[in-house]
Amino acid sequence: MIAAGEDKRQQHRASGWWGDKSFADLFFANAVAHPERLALVDAPNREDFAFGAPQRLTYSALKAEVDRLAGALVAAGIAKDDVLLVQLPNISEFVALYFAAAQIGAIVSPAAVQYRSHELKAMIGVVGPKAFVCATAVKGCDHVGVAAPLLGGIRLMTFGPNPPEDALNLSTAAGDEAALTAHVAANPVDADDIFTICWTSGTTGVPKGVPRSHNHWIAVAGAGYEAMKVGPGDILLNPFPLINMASIGGITMCWLTSAGTMVLHHPFDAAIYLKQIATERPSLTIAPPAVLNMLLQNEALLASVDLSSLRVIASGSAPLAPAMVRGFQEKLGIIIVNVFGSNEGMSFITGEGDMPDPDKRASLFPRRGTYQRPYGEGRAPNIESRLVPPGGGDPIDQDGVSGELQIRGPTLFEGYYNAPERTAEAFTDDGWFRTGDLFEIAEGGDFYRFVGRCKDLIIRGGVNISPEEIDQLLGGHPLLAEACVFSLPDPTMGERIGLAYVPRGPDDVGIGEVTDYLREKDLAVFKLPERLFRFDALPRNVTNKVMRSDVREMALATLEKEA
Repeated sequence: MIAAGEDKRQQHRASGWWGDKSFADLFFANAVAHPERLALVDAPNREDFAFGAPQRLTYSALKAEVDRLAGALVAAGIAKDDVLLVQLPNISEFVALYFAAAQIGAIVSPAAVQYRSHELKAMIGVVGPKAFVCATAVKGCDHVGVAAPLLGGIRLMTFGPNPPEDALNLSTAAGDEAALTAHVAANPVDADDIFTICWTSGTTGVPKGVPRSHNHWIAVAGAGYEAMKVGPGDILLNPFPLINMASIGGITMCWLTSAGTMVLHHPFDAAIYLKQIATERPSLTIAPPAVLNMLLQNEALLASVDLSSLRVIASGSAPLAPAMVRGFQEKLGIIIVNVFGSNEGMSFITGEGDMPDPDKRASLFPRRGTYQRPYGEGRAPNIESRLVPPGGGDPIDQDGVSGELQIRGPTLFEGYYNAPERTAEAFTDDGWFRTGDLFEIAEGGDFYRFVGRCKDLIIRGGVNISPEEIDQLLGGHPLLAEACVFSLPDPTMGERIGLAYVPRGPDDVGIGEVTDYLREKDLAVFKLPERLFRFDALPRNVTNKVMRSDVREMALATLEKEA
């Protein structure tokens, strides 16, 4: 199932960003070149959150598992372009399944392990999967029990012990080598075929399927590979679920490109994560900003672990605190790389080479430059971008003026799966994707600065205020473990500024302790929070991003109780 039209296929091949290699081609090339190199490592606590002993697979062993699974899928009637809806934690079987599907031309649609019948029912309605794949044992979840009433004629496939009688047990299913060979010969995989349908809810809360081809993913890899200084054979620690841009486009693509070792981690557990860094000795990992803030502020914890192997930690999904980025660089010699991405194909990344100053690296993304041409200046940028006023108008070209970021290029998907109306809303008439993100041009035109989400803006007395800007500053507050700014309705000003916080210690934090800190940062007075709400923890989604709308609803519920 070809993802893009012929004109785009020719354009992106001519630019050098698209080619003829699939995920399976890249993996098999690594397996041939480095058969005895360690390819994949399970989390040491795998038996606690899933099943089975942790695996340590060489490229040769992983290839054998990929071939077995591919043969088993073909024998079970999975054909080219069939969709596999997959709900698995970060275990080695999930990685092998990706490449088995790539080998036979099937489409992987990964669902977060936290999803239940509400989300799964919607996803099934969108993609019409041929099979649903899950584990028989995941801590706190009964994926088989949740999914079974929804499947109808959809084939159930499982990994793990005690599979249902009607399920295909992929842990033990034998591959049909002859059938696989015949299938591959009769159904060649095109690098422009849809390979994944990942999911995004955006601002609507309704899941939208994001189809991406092999080439869409491969086009993402170049900029990250250079900015994160990935080298041949590097060890990469992956704590993000294998369902989104950070995990697939970031760590997995760098692993494929470097023929390195990928170490899996799931669910996030700080103690185990730090132990893996000390024992597996990765040079690169990714982590949410809240985790990095916590680590840097816990000197006793940092002193107890060996982080010396790490060169780079990539972080994003929320504004980075300049104090955190600077602290890791100055105290530990670790470069924090700022990443801003989406399943649709947004992929901005700022490494040390793009911006040596750690304070600026926390909030800036290159607007133009070598980061877009990692393989030589002759290659076209992998992302073209422009800023447009939220209400429409001519593109913005001066510093300091907020506008919606719109993008196009070889990393960008072609439209939401089976959702033409949503696709039409998401793209402009001249083919640019509306990201819904507010940026401004900075540093004399060379960089973008993230301002916030279009729909998250606080409009106080007719003045637009970005909550992310204030979140970022509060990331360095010594009394706050977490902070999230949001709008509160106000009859006079229209909206005022609320702040939900999690304290670092047992005591409440006063409004003066927050506003005095922000005044020291020389923040404009009209941006100062006006009401504080103490939380035990901020609500987060499956990718660990704070759900600002949920925070606001919880705060409003508190005000109603007080009224």
